[in-house]
Amino acid sequence: MNLLVTGGAGFIGSNLIRRLLPQPAISRLVNLDCLTYAGHSENLADVAGDPRYAFEKVDLRDKQAVVDVVRAHSITHVLHLAAESHVDRSITGPGDFIHTNIVGTFHLLEACRDAWAGQPGGRRFHHVSTDEVFGSLGPTGHFTELTPYAPNSPYSASKASSDLLVRAYHHTYGLPVVITNCSNNYGPYQFPEKLIPVVIQSLLARRPIPVYGDGMNVRDWLFVTDHVDALWEVLRRGVDGETYCIGGNNEWPNLRIVERMCDLVDEFRPELGGGSRRLITFVKDRPGHDRRYAIDASKITSTLGWSPAHSFESGLRETVRWYLEHQDWVKAVSGRR
Repeated sequence: MNLLVTGGAGFIGSNLIRRLLPQPAISRLVNLDCLTYAGHSENLADVAGDPRYAFEKVDLRDKQAVVDVVRAHSITHVLHLAAESHVDRSITGPGDFIHTNIVGTFHLLEACRDAWAGQPGGRRFHHVSTDEVFGSLGPTGHFTELTPYAPNSPYSASKASSDLLVRAYHHTYGLPVVITNCSNNYGPYQFPEKLIPVVIQSLLARRPIPVYGDGMNVRDWLFVTDHVDALWEVLRRGVDGETYCIGGNNEWPNLRIVERMCDLVDEFRPELGGGSRRLITFVKDRPGHDRRYAIDASKITSTLGWSPAHSFESGLRETVRWYLEHQDWVKAVSGRR
């Protein structure tokens, strides 16, 4: 397997590469990343010397450069994670999301279709997507692989569009593809603009903790290494043309997560004085804020035997502790917006 990981210097991608490099099935692992504000070479400093690892600084919007990488490394498998992913940024600047998430995916699909034409089997394009393409749930029910798409932000619309392109390339050209839609990830190396690292940094600085609306927007939370393990199973053993929903079975309102992080920081850093919940501050809700997401992951569990290894309590404790112990990393990446 000559595996191409796009967006490998980002949050999920760096955790993925670190976990997959020891796999004996992988002869070469190529990381394609253009190192925008959310991608950092420091995330993979510990694997940079591995002889099977290669880094290509390439923007998916550069079609010829993408073609060159796929051909130069004789890529047989793709894990396509690279995407603009922050909803707030998509609201203020949707253009980057359209060009990277849709046009970039098109360029990668074309590169693989061209390179794999007439080649033997054993190739696969795995497109990594999000549960946000399904829109918002009411107080009950779960997203499944059969849920109609109903994206409500420029980010989720761009991911839905790329999902449909991947599906079309399978049905029109016979490209061997699989798609996964995952719930909210958390864990080490997440860029400090997302909820959990934002809260931790606010707590350390004793700043007000911003919580949108009434704080009762619900998400299903998935520890990043659990997600990585699921991606590997789908890449290896999933069925061509199929979609798999990946969730953590951990539905939590945002406010309850913030409160729990306050308690953990009070436990781990008592010298800050405690009483962190007093810093919680409700702010105006963002436009089009989906109320609830929840994933039914029974398909991947029943067909591939995957289930999350972390409870939310264990994963959140590990995450908070990691950020408290890696403030040098936070300061380094926060300075490159």
